[in-house]
Amino acid sequence: MLPLSRKGASAHAESRGEGAVCAGGCYLRRKSGGKYPVRPRTRLSAGHSPPRIAGAALTDTAPRPSPNENYLLINAYTTHPSSPLLMVTRRIADSGCNMVDTRLSTVGRDVSVTALAIGSWDAIAKLESMLTRLEREEGLKLIWYRTGAKPIQSNLLPYVVEVVAADKPGILFQLADFFDRQGITIETLHCSRYRAMQTGADMFSAQLTIGVPSSMHIAALRDDFLEFCDHLNLDAIMDPMKF
Repeated sequence: MLPLSRKGASAHAESRGEGAVCAGGCYLRRKSGGKYPVRPRTRLSAGHSPPRIAGAALTDTAPRPSPNENYLLINAYTTHPSSPLLMVTRRIADSGCNMVDTRLSTVGRDVSVTALAIGSWDAIAKLESMLTRLEREEGLKLIWYRTGAKPIQSNLLPYVVEVVAADKPGILFQLADFFDRQGITIETLHCSRYRAMQTGADMFSAQLTIGVPSSMHIAALRDDFLEFCDHLNLDAIMDPMKF
């Protein structure tokens, strides 16, 4: 059979009711007025894979967490001299969970425990039930919720900041505001107001651990911080954490 020309192929397709052939090698749907071109189907021979479409790469899906990596953050409060540490850690151990991090502090007359527990989904659910009973039976003030692991921030350099000054309102706020404007995170903080034993003066003391971005110029940051402290009449140091 002799091959048909493009014009003859178009007329042949129209006579079969398949639609016209456009110049770009696509087919026009019948009765569409040429508005909806459809590319022809390509028949593949054996051993050939279908062609890839540009821009149709598979999207990366986030890896699923391990079944044993479920986290529960617990905050417990009670009045001194009793402590929630024993009761909370016992429930964590009895539920089959493990401890990731724990902080205990006495603020005023109250003792607080912050604990991060890790375990399987069943163990975390069991721990939540045990905490509900503990709150009801022992009268503790408890807050807990599920969370995740802290992401690794290898671009942050740990530095220690110590501040001592005569006590006055707003010192801690001004310190926090300074580091926030610099884009520096405060990782840990302990501050207190006390009376100097030698003179009886009311004093303010703060110890902070901060995360300084590795791209930041350390000398310039230290100069800005010391100038800030001089303006507020604060005695302060900023040194790298050596451990």
